[in-house]
Amino acid sequence: MNLVKRVLTALAVSFALALVAGRMDLLQGATPTDLGVHDGRLKPPARVPNSVSSQAGTYADHPMQESARIDPLPVKFGDRGGSATLAALKGIVEAMPGAKVVTSDGPYLYAQFTSPWFRFVDDTEFWFDPAAGVIQVRSASRLGESDLGVNRKRIEAIRERLSDAS
Repeated sequence: MNLVKRVLTALAVSFALALVAGRMDLLQGATPTDLGVHDGRLKPPARVPNSVSSQAGTYADHPMQESARIDPLPVKFGDRGGSATLAALKGIVEAMPGAKVVTSDGPYLYAQFTSPWFRFVDDTEFWFDPAAGVIQVRSASRLGESDLGVNRKRIEAIRERLSDAS
């Protein structure tokens, strides 16, 4: 029984320390410097299972090519330049808890999502791809091996809200 108490105490102390570190913004990680559109693509998905990308399939030798794959977002009917869809996306993102739009420039939208407890940050990008006629998306956690499916769930929630707004 003494071992169980020690393990539970260690877990409680670890949780409390992580919570304090999060509140001090020590778990946010550095903002990536290579975001944006380069050669018609967003940044590749992470090399660990904590991201999703509608362009994962364009990185043929990437280890997370299949597990990171997510469908791009459709544009609104008749929205040839994607601007109306991106405006709707911006409104959807701004209304989400922990969201902050960092860049909204023409066919590109970049937002950061901060988790409430530990203040982890996920970087999320949307780009109107004129060749494909869709909104390409990439969302990735800055830290950790796994995001427990948070980025995928968030993008699918955004997809649903976008569909409701159409």
